[in-house]
Amino acid sequence: MAEITASMVKDLREKTDAPMMDCKKALSEAGGDMQKAEEILRVRFGNKAAKTAGRVAAEGVVTIAIAADGKSAAMVEVNCETDFVAKNDDFLALSNALAEMVLSDSPADVAALSAMPYRGTTVEAFRTELVGKIGENMSIRRFVRLDATGKFASYIHGNKIGVLVDVSGDEGIARDIAMHIAASKPKSLDASGVPQELIETERRVAIEKAKEAGKPEAMLEKIAEGTVQKFLKEVTLLSQPFVKDDKQTVEQVLKSKNSQCHGFTMYVVGEGIEKKVTDFAAEVAAAAQV
Repeated sequence: MAEITASMVKDLREKTDAPMMDCKKALSEAGGDMQKAEEILRVRFGNKAAKTAGRVAAEGVVTIAIAADGKSAAMVEVNCETDFVAKNDDFLALSNALAEMVLSDSPADVAALSAMPYRGTTVEAFRTELVGKIGENMSIRRFVRLDATGKFASYIHGNKIGVLVDVSGDEGIARDIAMHIAASKPKSLDASGVPQELIETERRVAIEKAKEAGKPEAMLEKIAEGTVQKFLKEVTLLSQPFVKDDKQTVEQVLKSKNSQCHGFTMYVVGEGIEKKVTDFAAEVAAAAQV
């Protein structure tokens, strides 16, 4: 059997970025053949990736790329299972690269993005290898590429909330508006963008509450309309009190700066993904009974 030296293990690790012990084992199985060992690691990592594919990945990061002229931008959400992996250098590098790819190449969907070249292979192949190396499921969840009427400003909060906002006028206020969106999480720019089903839900709830409170039938619609208007002010960006000066609305602040907001997009990591809740006490109790 060929001798497996430390330098061989080091070379294979540098090629594959696999854990040291995995590299040594692969070289032993390959009889010292570096190319064969690399293939073994690719297969092994691929198998690990298949085993993790069904696990919920609701952590991760949001990354943003903006063109130098501010007229186009991209935002990507990439998920993993734990916040620890969301801080991994390779994971972060991939996420940042994906945002740049979306900005420059405008892929049609996640499948097209996954097929693009990255680090001498494809995005999907690299993702699979990274899953195998780390042992966690990872996925490219979604992305958006946008063109601005004005210019894009952005804000990322802890890599977990990403905001792109399209503003004409004062560039300083544009970033403040992006920060406001991350903090206040409006549903739309103005009332015209709020889904009708949300409005109708607020109306029905208001009517039922008024009935339970014994309000006269003739007043129900008026009460409901007041509730809906209050709701719209709370969830539309332009009507919200500005986080840096709650005596003014966002719309008033923009006007004071001779600026206009044309729209925004916000991603929150894991939003809408059903997370598995683990009862550790129950698990320990069950294990003790075995």
